[in-house]
Amino acid sequence: MNKLERRDAPWGKIRGNWATLLLPIDSDDSIDFVRLGTEIDVLIAAQVDGIYSNGTAGEFHNQTEAEFDAIQQLLARSCRAAGMPFVIGACQPDPRLALDRVRRAAALAPDGIQVILPDWWPLSNAEAVDFLVMAAEAAGAIPLILYNPPHAKRVLGPAELAAILEQVPQVVGVKLGDGDADWYAEARQHLADWALYVPGHHLATGVREGVAAGAFSNVACLSPSGAQRWTELMLTDPEAARDIERRLCSFMDDHIVPFRRDHGYSNAALDKLLAAVGNWAPVGTRLRRPYRWIDDGWTEQLRQAARSLVPEIMGAP
Repeated sequence: MNKLERRDAPWGKIRGNWATLLLPIDSDDSIDFVRLGTEIDVLIAAQVDGIYSNGTAGEFHNQTEAEFDAIQQLLARSCRAAGMPFVIGACQPDPRLALDRVRRAAALAPDGIQVILPDWWPLSNAEAVDFLVMAAEAAGAIPLILYNPPHAKRVLGPAELAAILEQVPQVVGVKLGDGDADWYAEARQHLADWALYVPGHHLATGVREGVAAGAFSNVACLSPSGAQRWTELMLTDPEAARDIERRLCSFMDDHIVPFRRDHGYSNAALDKLLAAVGNWAPVGTRLRRPYRWIDDGWTEQLRQAARSLVPEIMGAP
């Protein structure tokens, strides 16, 4: 079974290569909404499968509620005019604020709403079910996607996820970290009824394993159009797509991951660095304080490495 292919499934349009909004931050720590609008226009022109807001790279944890509303309204207005599918991230570590965000997101009629589990104290399975039931009530007819990243207070395995999700049918998919062959076997056994969104640079493996419906993609941070070409290649030449994945992983492991592993930068900093390397929109590498960002002086060196390793993604000759 290939979950990446278009099909009549609970997750509907939420499949394939989804590009994230990255917040352009000015030197006074404000959000530059003009640059954000330009970024959305570029993503629409790249004809990605969809655009989502307020993931990790969208710095959802460092916004006011008024800013949250302004970001989602801009995204919804632009995507609706272009016929572009979009998902709103209503993520918030505080459950009360998260549920408020879900209600306001639902009013904008996105194709899905992404949530995280409350994160101050790890939830039991029963508490996770209760929160997701409340989120589903707040979302109304809009399907939910659970975001359970590797850095969550509680990372749920495939069997645990299935035990929770089968009690909340409004949750149609999960964005999560993947694993080894045993993890994929467990995912096929327990999570066949849900869309799984694996890390972007592992998407060809996730598709080959019959598990991934798509990715909320860090590769789209590097190049939205390149990530789209690569995603479409997975349906026509999976072996060529896997070869690109091997080189993508080498680029990430050798050139990007060390900023997190050795220097303590956040995943959001890495995603913004990728966007600067790709140079496809005026995002910049700056994060909102107190989070540190990576100096954009690295971008030219990394751009040359990316062009050498994955010219198919970068569009280089």
